[in-house]
Amino acid sequence: MIRSFFYILFFVSCISCGEETTEIPKPRGYYRIDFPQKNYQQLNIECPYTFEFPTYSKIELPTGRNNEKCYINIDFGKLKAKIHISFKELNNNAAEYLEESRKMAYKHSVKASGIGEYPIENKSEKVYGMLYEIGGEAASSLQFHVTDSTRYFLRGSLYFYAEPNSDSLAPSLDFVRKDINHLIETFKWK
Repeated sequence: MIRSFFYILFFVSCISCGEETTEIPKPRGYYRIDFPQKNYQQLNIECPYTFEFPTYSKIELPTGRNNEKCYINIDFGKLKAKIHISFKELNNNAAEYLEESRKMAYKHSVKASGIGEYPIENKSEKVYGMLYEIGGEAASSLQFHVTDSTRYFLRGSLYFYAEPNSDSLAPSLDFVRKDINHLIETFKWK
């Protein structure tokens, strides 16, 4: 009887010592985004500037009591992103607008992992400025300004209407970054 008991105990312990399986949680997934093919069209509004913008976006002319002339939004629809563009005429106050633009970009430094500054210069079109790439969980990932340094100043900022998460927004940000680079490359004063 004791011998039978030891055989049963040995048999049960052999079965129970089988391969253990540890469950590992799956990594969080994100929705797949099908990006449209890059195509551009010329901005045609009555303002002293022009540039090419994506055909899959639309131009909005904001309305309301505080909206000034030549302010526009470029709405990217499905990507839930907008580029807000403001325009000012200079009156010997370029330094004031340049500093204001820099401060607005660096307001995001509280949540940003870093801010890169990239100069913009197109001497033939008299377009000079700065592109700010704001890394991390900031509300605005890209901001820029351009000026002819004597008459006009234009500022743009990109916002995604989603929770700031640099991992999930990275594909959309890379896609829109190329559109902003194209906008800057084709920017002209009229």
